[in-house]
Order: sequence, then C-alpha cells, then structure tokens
Amino acid sequence: MKRNELNDLLERSPVIAAVSENKWDAAISSPAGIIFYLQGNLLTLKDRIKQSHDAGKPVFVHIDLADGITRDKTGLTFVAKCGADGILTTHGNLIKIAHEMGLLTVQRFFALDSKGVENIEDIATSISPDLIEIMPGIAQKIVKRFSGGRIPVIAGGLIETKSEVTQALSCGAAAVSTGCEDLWYL
Repeated sequence: MKRNELNDLLERSPVIAAVSENKWDAAISSPAGIIFYLQGNLLTLKDRIKQSHDAGKPVFVHIDLADGITRDKTGLTFVAKCGADGILTTHGNLIKIAHEMGLLTVQRFFALDSKGVENIEDIATSISPDLIEIMPGIAQKIVKRFSGGRIPVIAGGLIETKSEVTQALSCGAAAVSTGCEDLWYL
C-alpha cells in the first residue's frame, strides 16, 4: 500500500480499529477499514496479518508493544516479511528504518503538556512519518470519569483558552492548571 492509497482509504473509512487479541475478531468483521494491531506477538503476527488482508483491511503493527519482536531493524524485517502494511511506534529511529523497508509508518505522540506539543511538529517534520497519532484524543472524557470520586481532579496540560477552562470545569474538574498567564486572571 502506498501513502496516497492510505489517505484515500482514510477518507472513505476514518475510524481505525485499534485492537488487542480479545477484540481481533470483532475488528475483522467491523466496517473499520484499517486495523492497528496493538499487542501482536511473534507467534500470532503472520496469521493475523493474513486474516486482516483476507478481510480487505491493511494492518499496522504496534512494534513497541509486540511481544517477542525486537524493536530494531531485525524486528522490523520480521514484521515486513509477515506482510504488515505498516507500523506504529513512538520511536523516531524505527520510522526511518521502516520507511527504508517500504513499510508505512504512524508515529504516536502523547500530548501531555504545551512543551510536548511544541516538540511534536519538530519531531514529525524531521522524521516524516506517513501519519501521526496524537493521544489522548479526548481528555474531557477522562476528567469526567474521575471527577465523581472522593479525590478532586485538576485538569492540566494544553489548556490555553477560557472555553477550554470552562469545558474542563463543566466536565467535573475541581480546578485547572495552566501555564497560560492570561488565564490566571479568570
């Protein structure tokens, strides 16, 4: 699969099934057009990739979480020989190696704070993955989940506007921490 084919597929099917073994069968039978195989292993990888391809779905292996597969050139060679369409990783050095092997790449970033977000663009530009995945996708859901407990929740990281403060508080946060000086005066 080429990058332009991947982009076309994402336009037609923008929801990706990100699964471990326990939800594999459900992902195969779902309408999701792409599978992120989060916890593959040396023993299951080739069969899972074949199942995915038989269902007409490209599969990306999360190399950082794959059991028994090294996170180096040898491990990536194994993943490529098993027929994976691409990899997911947080490690930029693996992106470059995977590209050399013709694998598509997704670099996963965790947006934890403003400085981390600033670094995402620099890293992504220098490494050039085919796609980037930014996590978490929805912090408000997490705030809401924990806000009803006996320990107050403070929402922090990436809060830069009054509406983001309001949204965090409306989801149940007891407070918001921010490095944005203008918001300190609300």
